Amino acid sequence: MQVAVVIPAFQAAKTIGDVVARTRATVPAAQITVVDDGSTDGTVSKSGAFALLHDENLGKGAALRDGIQEAIAYGASVIVTLDADGQHPPEEIPRLLAPIVEGQADLVLGARRRGGGMPLTRRFTNWLSASLASRIGGQVVRDAQTGFRAFTREVAERVQPAGDRYEYEASFLLEALRAGYRVVSVEVPTIYGTPSHFRYLGDTWRMARAFARHADRIVAGAQ
Repeated sequence: MQVAVVIPAFQAAKTIGDVVARTRATVPAAQITVVDDGSTDGTVSKSGAFALLHDENLGKGAALRDGIQEAIAYGASVIVTLDADGQHPPEEIPRLLAPIVEGQADLVLGARRRGGGMPLTRRFTNWLSASLASRIGGQVVRDAQTGFRAFTREVAERVQPAGDRYEYEASFLLEALRAGYRVVSVEVPTIYGTPSHFRYLGDTWRMARAFARHADRIVAGAQ
């Protein structure tokens, strides 16, 4: 099984080196690709990994799309995505890979616990999006907003949603659910540190539109 790890990064010079080093220590044989999405703080020079560069900030979705396409071209059979800010512990990657290796899942979500470490407003939006995704897909989804994921090459090739910002991740999951892929959740630690680049008004609106495209399933449920 050839694993590729894709790390979208924007203004992550303070954290990217540690994230890459820990990823390399956890999955030494994996191809690691950092997609520097127009950073101006020297992120790429601090990464210590192969990097794709965007001349300007295009959005997390655009960075993920380019990174995933690079992983496909590389020949990866399984692709892992995680954030560059240290919120996703690379040491948990083997736990995300396990259900795929064992033939139990096509897409694995690193689900965060909705506890004290998660801000109250985020707990609500996390619960709501997970509930809607579960109804759309007819499977239990515990964290629809997590960017810490592992999925097969087939999923990567067949699920290619539109969207250049945070809505890309939501659309990717919802389209995979509608296509009937098996989705499994693995609990991972909830870690918050550096400020998010999530733009509350604009990105929330884009996320809402991503879910609205599946209004038929929200109303009637998965058939």
